[in-house]
Amino acid sequence: MDLFIQLTLTGLTNGAILALAALGFVLIYKSSDVINFAQGEFLLIGAYVLFAMLVQFHLHWTIGLILTLVVAVGVGVAVERLVLRPLIGEPIISVIMATIGLSSLLRAIVSTIWGNQPRAFPPFIPSKPVHILGATVGADRLWAIAIAVVMLFLFNLFFTRSKEGIAMRAVADDQQAAMSMGISVKHIFAWAWSIAAATAAIGGALVANIVGVGPELAGFGLRVFPVVILGGLDSIPGAIVGGLIIGLLEAYVGGYLGMGLNQVISFIVLIIILMVRPYGLFGQEIIERV
Repeated sequence: MDLFIQLTLTGLTNGAILALAALGFVLIYKSSDVINFAQGEFLLIGAYVLFAMLVQFHLHWTIGLILTLVVAVGVGVAVERLVLRPLIGEPIISVIMATIGLSSLLRAIVSTIWGNQPRAFPPFIPSKPVHILGATVGADRLWAIAIAVVMLFLFNLFFTRSKEGIAMRAVADDQQAAMSMGISVKHIFAWAWSIAAATAAIGGALVANIVGVGPELAGFGLRVFPVVILGGLDSIPGAIVGGLIIGLLEAYVGGYLGMGLNQVISFIVLIIILMVRPYGLFGQEIIERV
């Protein structure tokens, strides 16, 4: 029972962080039909920029986190303006290849600035052990779950109550109709990429606080793909549910079966979902008639 509780909390932590990263992925896809293969690198940049703010510039973590979000938003807007906007109207394969190249470029920039050696991350979230029903977990994991839940709740309010959020939903449903209503689609694209970069940066900061910073953090972002395929490429609730399912599944498989299966189980799920329900649990089923 103790092991089950510990694995559950670990899985919920990873799942909540995956849901944050997947949220940005889904936003980009819904608003612009772009599959962003650089989402993991956004997470990596967020972790390293916060590391620089805390360790190299010796800033308080609140100021460092705010500046990290500013940098992340700037990176997202720059990518949309300089890389994606010139490709509007080009074949989708060209856009996909551009995001793959972007992921390599961003990773190379991070390696050039900070190197490839893993580094200890100065914890800005308490990490002392907490005992829950006989299981012992780090307080940082509980904080990570709480922060991720709050962020997802705030983003939900943004999408349902704010003018920009409603405009993003309109563009996601029908770009032509949104343009006819006076909504700037290019402006919405910039919003989508900036939010995607910011959510990934928050996820990167939470992961780094638990495991430290290193190039392997970009691999954490790769696990976003099974999440969004499971939940549905165009579904925000699916990103949240998919993140929790994948996080728990990886934790249970790693805890009870081991043998490295937790590293591949999410991709096994991805293959099964593509074979059985390719539009995901909550994705919109599109039927094309010829």
